Amino acid sequence: MNGNDTLARLAAVIESRRPERGGDPDRSYVARLFARGEDAILKKVGEEATEVLLAAKGGRRERIVAEVADLWFHTLVALAQHGLAPTDVLAELERREGLSGLDEFAARARTPGSGEAA
Repeated sequence: MNGNDTLARLAAVIESRRPERGGDPDRSYVARLFARGEDAILKKVGEEATEVLLAAKGGRRERIVAEVADLWFHTLVALAQHGLAPTDVLAELERREGLSGLDEFAARARTPGSGEAA
């Protein structure tokens, strides 16, 4: 078993919780997020990102890990909302492997609408 397997299994569970696939917003947190829509999902991603920053600033390893897990989870929900899967992100990371971060950032800066690099 590897991280890709874990992400794939989690993504499958998230997909199964969609209200249109039988997920019940009264019984499933993920179904409730989907039912509330994109803004609710993105708000959670933002909240979790802030909690990662605060945990990292505090330096407690267990809090950092827990908050990053929450962020990854909510990011997976956001991906699913847009019909994307962890494999899409992994493919992009693999594409970038071996590239200079500065070169990759410069290439994106030349492409209109591409956003900023991390």
